[in-house]
Amino acid sequence: MNVRRATIKDVAEAAGVGVATVSRVLSGGSASPETRERVLTVAAQLDYRPSALGRNLRQRRSGGIGLLVPDITDSFYGRLADGVLACARAAGEPVILGTTGDDAEREAEQIGVLLEQGVERVVAVPAGSAEIWEPTLRAGLTTVFAHRCAAGRDDVPAVLADDRAGVRTAIDYLTGLGHRRIAYLGGPGQEQRVSVFRQSLGALVDEELIVSARGSRDSAYAAAAGLFQHRPDLTAVLAGGNLLGEAAVLAARELDLRVPKDLSLIMFDDVPWAELCAPPLTVIAQPAQDIGYRAAELVLRGGGRRPRGVLLPTELIVRGSCGPRRAA
Repeated sequence: MNVRRATIKDVAEAAGVGVATVSRVLSGGSASPETRERVLTVAAQLDYRPSALGRNLRQRRSGGIGLLVPDITDSFYGRLADGVLACARAAGEPVILGTTGDDAEREAEQIGVLLEQGVERVVAVPAGSAEIWEPTLRAGLTTVFAHRCAAGRDDVPAVLADDRAGVRTAIDYLTGLGHRRIAYLGGPGQEQRVSVFRQSLGALVDEELIVSARGSRDSAYAAAAGLFQHRPDLTAVLAGGNLLGEAAVLAARELDLRVPKDLSLIMFDDVPWAELCAPPLTVIAQPAQDIGYRAAELVLRGGGRRPRGVLLPTELIVRGSCGPRRAA
């Protein structure tokens, strides 16, 4: 009879800690002496043997690419994944796909799964901190980040869209229309966009108009509706992604705010439904599929010298969702 091998999740549950903590302890990272002892004791009791972290790591790898994205139902990440799959298919490499929900603990669990599967390469849209990626890098897996970086992991190459240019172009466009009270509706991993948003507005920035949602539709809608209700004086919004843009459109409709007469709206990501809105949405288009394809290219040729990152252009596509600032 086959006995199921213990997983990293089993160890975490039995030790009463998170998966990220188990990964950190087993890879030699920081932890309190009590936590380290408890995790190692439980791992020994469960006979947990993570194959990719064993002494024979290189001999036991099975090849292939691990791909971690927050949510494949989000069309942006779906197109990014399609780019990775297209490149991997051309190279004859299998892909193991995992979703993180932009949750650090879930990301750590998925990393543990990839290590146990013995993949040689990882492409990821990181959700957590630099520390979470220590097991992967210590194990010698070739890793490339896509769409965003993990803070503090400058040693990992990344394929990114030019967020700085995208945000600045959007703000220049809105201020050129006379808007001064401009809000930013953001989500996980958008620290750079928020920073550029502040820099671009300068003296006009209003911290109350910068709001952040978690990576779910309900959270995005709550953030958008709360922003519109508490600050009826705002006249324009930059939404940091298509889920956030969708939430802004729905909240505006529920609150009888007319776009663009009462509220101008620009959204990151050009998705098919953006053109179907009334009016069609002005967007900052990002090359999602190219990001995925180029990330897969980098990870496939990154076995020796560390490859350099790639910065891809964004484009402001003007449609009908922005208009001149309304009269006070």
